[in-house]
Amino acid sequence: MTSDIHHYDNGKPLNRSESIKRQLERDAAKHFLRLYEQAHNTPMRNIWHNEPAKPDISCHLDGEPLDLEIAHLYASSSEAKILTQELIDQVQGNQKNKTSETVLSPNDKQLELLHYLADLIEMDSQQRLITALSRILISKAKKSYDSHRVWLVIRNASPLWRVEDFKRCRKHFDMPENPFDQVWLLPDFNGSQEPIRLV
Repeated sequence: MTSDIHHYDNGKPLNRSESIKRQLERDAAKHFLRLYEQAHNTPMRNIWHNEPAKPDISCHLDGEPLDLEIAHLYASSSEAKILTQELIDQVQGNQKNKTSETVLSPNDKQLELLHYLADLIEMDSQQRLITALSRILISKAKKSYDSHRVWLVIRNASPLWRVEDFKRCRKHFDMPENPFDQVWLLPDFNGSQEPIRLV
């Protein structure tokens, strides 16, 4: 177990993609713990990362050990790639100073996402959301963890869906048998809205 997002337990450095993954997991866990504490007046403390046999994050809920498996919900793979690239730029400090005269032109991946989002307006957004969430739930349900108590926390990373969408779709979820004591959803990426319990 480690609280370092850049190194394994043994001190060996993580590659860039693994560091980015850990940063996303830590940010999601911090948002969830803060919001859970506020809503339930129960302390959640001490975030650390685990190696693959255990869930992503461990912490303490009211003094007792709790493990969190973290997943991110995207509307498309292009959306995930763009978010990841933005995070890489922030981590590396490579964002250039932009003046008001700078003209920004989207790259191919960003254009692909913009076209996808335009097409999505014509689609049934509720069905797309149910499909995307169900895919995560089915994938995570197949895993087993070396943990006595584990919760799944899904963080919405898409600007397409809002808290109302999740509340409306909640009754349509069919959660398969799974290793989780509870399943929670963070309805927005920045952790400004109260988590929704799915299971």
